[in-house]
Amino acid sequence: MNKDSNTPAITKHAWTRMCKRGLNWQTVDTVLSYGRVIHVRGAAIHAIGRKEVEKLARSGVDVGGCEGVQVVCTPNGSDILTVYRNRDFRGLKPRGSRRWH
Repeated sequence: MNKDSNTPAITKHAWTRMCKRGLNWQTVDTVLSYGRVIHVRGAAIHAIGRKEVEKLARSGVDVGGCEGVQVVCTPNGSDILTVYRNRDFRGLKPRGSRRWH
């Protein structure tokens, strides 16, 4: 985390991905503040989906432009690893430790 705030540090890779994908820091900060956190595959993923947009709209908070944005952080939340937009949250479900074929 940055010394001056509780904001996670952003890696060079995450910054590059943000720029290439047209996502700005305000969007990432909004997702970190209002999004749900899913701990899966060794990372903490902050995401805003349709449910969060609807719930926050009832509270008077407009996060519609952030729908589908996912911010992948280290498990302790100290660094942002990458940022992307994906409205399909099925990949965020924890997988069982054992698979049967």
